[in-house]
Amino acid sequence: MHVTASNGIVDAANLAVCSILDSAEARNPKLTQSYCTLCLDARRLPGYAFLEAFPEKLVADTPQVAPQDVRAPEVPSVMEVLQDLAKTNILKVQNYSKLSYHSVTNLASGPRYVQDTLDQMDDIGVGSLPIVLLSGFFIGAVMVLQTGTQFERFGQASLTGDIVSLALVRELGPSITGLLVAGRCSSGIASELGSMVVTEQVDAMRAMGTDPSRKLVTPRVLATLITLPLLTTISVFVGLLGGMVASVLSLRINATTFWERAIKILEFSDIMQGFSKTVVFAFLIATVGCYQGLNVRGGTQGVGRATTQAVVVASVLIIVSDTFLTKLALYLADKFF
Repeated sequence: MHVTASNGIVDAANLAVCSILDSAEARNPKLTQSYCTLCLDARRLPGYAFLEAFPEKLVADTPQVAPQDVRAPEVPSVMEVLQDLAKTNILKVQNYSKLSYHSVTNLASGPRYVQDTLDQMDDIGVGSLPIVLLSGFFIGAVMVLQTGTQFERFGQASLTGDIVSLALVRELGPSITGLLVAGRCSSGIASELGSMVVTEQVDAMRAMGTDPSRKLVTPRVLATLITLPLLTTISVFVGLLGGMVASVLSLRINATTFWERAIKILEFSDIMQGFSKTVVFAFLIATVGCYQGLNVRGGTQGVGRATTQAVVVASVLIIVSDTFLTKLALYLADKFF
């Protein structure tokens, strides 16, 4: 009777194992082969030993396929995407405005990092001098060559000095110098501060009780505000010098005549219009570079992205602001000068 019960249990176990093997055969052939080998070995065991050869763990380890959720993923609408983009850009403008505000208000209270400001003036001003000199000279020469040939058609080649002087002082001098300094210094500021963020130097500075805005941002902003007008002055002078050389060699205009007409045509409003732009351009270059550098995310790749964005954003802001500043300067010149 005992043997009969054991045989019945064994038969039931065989049926259960076979059903398990059939369901698992398509999913895991190796697991099915190991079960079959174990089953053949277990048939030689008497009674309940066959059942003990198949612990519950083997059944539990059998891969089970859970029913998959067939719901389609939610796709955001166009309006939601536009709203998220607008919120992100508004937040960036807000953070940039706060950084710019603190960079100016820090000047009203101490501590003041004079040595850092002098170092930045040397880096931004003296470091940018070669490219400003070279670019300014050839820009003035190109202006003379382009305008002089047109004036010669009407017998007014002597007006070349007037046009070149007005163009350099009002527009080309501040704009070209601002773009050159943005390409060199705004990217340098962003990469330098971005590297400090990635290496956690800015966090260490905060832990020591030092304000990063006062230590890192304000000296760079002040140094750019001081050096960019000086660089613009040098660029305009070298541009006029290059225009004089081109006019003497190409148009056969007397150098004295060129300088007399170039200086005589200028008024105080022209000088104010040109050099007031440099203050705005300097502020944009420094603050954009600092903002991009202090908001680096993603390690060294983020530093590269911040450097590129600093140059692009600063250059675009210079060109856009130049339009409004020119309109404002012309309006003020008619009213007050």
